[in-house]
Formats: sequence, structure tokens, C-alpha cells
Amino acid sequence: MNKKVLIAYYSWSGHTAKLAQLLQQVTGGTLYEIKVGADVFSSDMYATSDIATKQRAEQALPELVGALPDVSQYATVLIGGPVWSGDLATPVLKFVQQVTPVAGVLAPFYTDAGTVGDYEAAFAKAAAQPVQPGLGTNGSGTLAQVQAWWRRFE
Repeated sequence: MNKKVLIAYYSWSGHTAKLAQLLQQVTGGTLYEIKVGADVFSSDMYATSDIATKQRAEQALPELVGALPDVSQYATVLIGGPVWSGDLATPVLKFVQQVTPVAGVLAPFYTDAGTVGDYEAAFAKAAAQPVQPGLGTNGSGTLAQVQAWWRRFE
């Protein structure tokens, strides 16, 4: 039985990268960083929020850099990113649109600075397939949070 886990993530500030690394530690999964060009977003959180809002409004999501992983090779696909204005970060949205549907288990994980909105519903809508309950953390999360969440998949 295939038990391989893919942990795909986009991290603007580093919090989601730390959460992805905790997930890798717990699951033994493969990390895949979702990347965009260096000039796509600002280093300023508010300017980045404005850029992402414009991308959504114009349906002009950022191009992803690098080859996409073959999700068919994984039994579980975890996709993570920061919550931007209660929604998926636009690189995560683009990635979800490009790799779904997946044949195995699909679940989101996400980091926020206070406003989650309806992130999991937005993720499920973008994926257009059944999605397992996600792992949301304020900041990078803790090993205990990740372990408790992962137990439902074992």
C-alpha cells in the first residue's frame, strides 16, 4: 500500500515553511516548495496583500517557478500556505488548480496572523474534490499540534 506523503507549501514570511518542516518530521513526507518569481510580491505585508487582491480580481494568478510534482505518486497530498485576507495565498491557489484532482487524500495546512476567514472552504472550492479537515496554526505551530492532527490520517 502506498503511504507516501507530499507536503507542498508556499511560505511568504517563513512561518508556513517551519510548519511544513514539522509535518515532514512527523510524516516522513517529501517537501515541495511552491515558488514564484522574486519580483512577484513585495517584502511589505500590506503591499503583498494588495498585489494578491488585484491578482484575484483580474484572475491573473502568479506563474509558478519549477516543475510541478507528480501527485499521482503520493497517497496523501498536504498543501499549505499563509492565509491572505481570509483566503488562499495566490501561489497556493494556482498550485491547487494545477495539481487537483488527486487520487489520494488531500488536506490543507495553513498559517495565519489572526484572520482565518473561511480558508478551508476556499481550499475545497479550489480543489473541486473531497478535502480532509486542515491544520491551521497562528504562526508556525508546534510539534504537538502537528502530531495530534496527523493521527487522524494514520
